[in-house]
Amino acid sequence: MVPDKRRVLVVRLPLLAIERLRRREPSLRDRPLATWQQQGNRRLIACVDAPPLQAGQALADAQAMRPDLVLQPADPAAEAALLDRLACWALRFTPLVALDAPDALVLDVTGSTGLFGGESHMMADVAARFTAAGYTTQLAMAGNADAAAAMLRAGLHGCIVPPGEDAAALRTVPVAALRLPGGMAGDLCRLGLATLGDVLRQPRASLARRFGRELLDRLDFALGARARPLDPIRPPPDFSAARSFLEPILTRPAIDRAVTALLDDLCDSLAEAGRGARRLSLLAFRVDGAVQEVAVGTGLASRDPAHLLRLFAGLLERLEPDLGFERMVLQVTETNPLGDHQLAGRLGGHEAGDEGRALSELLDRLGQRLSLWRMEPTGSHWPEHAAVPVDAYAPVAVPAGWGERLRPVRLLDRPREMTVLAEAPDGPPAQLRLDGRMHRVRHAAGPERLEPEWWTERHDRPRRDYYRVQTESGRRLWICRLGQDRPAAPARWFLHGELA
Repeated sequence: MVPDKRRVLVVRLPLLAIERLRRREPSLRDRPLATWQQQGNRRLIACVDAPPLQAGQALADAQAMRPDLVLQPADPAAEAALLDRLACWALRFTPLVALDAPDALVLDVTGSTGLFGGESHMMADVAARFTAAGYTTQLAMAGNADAAAAMLRAGLHGCIVPPGEDAAALRTVPVAALRLPGGMAGDLCRLGLATLGDVLRQPRASLARRFGRELLDRLDFALGARARPLDPIRPPPDFSAARSFLEPILTRPAIDRAVTALLDDLCDSLAEAGRGARRLSLLAFRVDGAVQEVAVGTGLASRDPAHLLRLFAGLLERLEPDLGFERMVLQVTETNPLGDHQLAGRLGGHEAGDEGRALSELLDRLGQRLSLWRMEPTGSHWPEHAAVPVDAYAPVAVPAGWGERLRPVRLLDRPREMTVLAEAPDGPPAQLRLDGRMHRVRHAAGPERLEPEWWTERHDRPRRDYYRVQTESGRRLWICRLGQDRPAAPARWFLHGELA
């Protein structure tokens, strides 16, 4: 078996449900407390902090043993929500954090322990920060989550299994530590297989016949023979940079300096990899445990720290330091290839690509405050269908012949009926009523006839004759006439847009 280079830290919160209630109601902090849940027709203790009571005891027995016990119904949804929040808070230690419901977190700390001075120092730091936040923890580190969790269930709290020694460390662990389904652990013990070492000495074929594939799978995962994929609470970032502060930072200048340093580190890493950032998120960890996040995106890949800092500038105002931020993590969640030379966008520059880069950076800055899109032409000549909104950075595809005729810069959502006077029934407009006033037409160009699209559901609608008109006040309008193909019907006029 090849030693696994991964390092996984499991953080169990055995009193999560109790501590959630005590944080909500401080009067419960010094009182024996338990939560209970209904299982069938029985009420059982779910979580308890009142020795010698244990989870799983019948509620009646627990009350008989501890008459002073304060009981609260379990709230799995609220407890799960708290575990989610703590998982986000744990992103300060590593970008790979997963849930092990109902009361544990799995941190893939591969490559992260050195930032804390080694594995033991990192574990001590994690434990100290959870304790400071008011949570009881049990921690273990190993080459995989199953091995670390088994060490915890065996009572080996604070255990650090050296790399490559998971199998050796697990041999003395009770079989119940594997969290086997049903009564499998009891059946193994009745056969004299009390520890994992006892089980491992048995032929796999006989174990499979007697206990099924589930036992072998649990063994393989714990021993590292098979890797159980981690399901992190958020996708792992492509690149990340982090800063911890000896003193919490409170002011905007201090935050700006921290983000600038993070961007410099991150862009150096991007340059080494020949990549550029498309999506970035900044996680700010407050001393009170709150986590705040702001994110930016770019239309084109970038690793220009100055440009990226400008994108963050407006969003940093949303951060609320309160008592201060003690750590910041900047992550790149989407990248694209980017060559060795990236032009800095300068409006009015003369180098090739400067105009495109400057426009892209302008759109990036606007995009942090507005929803940006542009119109994409379609294959339809009918005005309402001639263009659709698409992402501002989507590739441009213009159908042949599109744009050969003048069209309004502003098209109404639907044509607005209006009164028009013409010198002849089929002639151009001479006067029109708009905004409650009559306007004399100085110039009219048209008609441009548009036939309905016969292949659509509305193929029976009347044809339209469009005119481009200019009033004496200078307004240039796009109006259309309906009804000329139906002699019995009077002509109807509509305003459909305004021309430049």
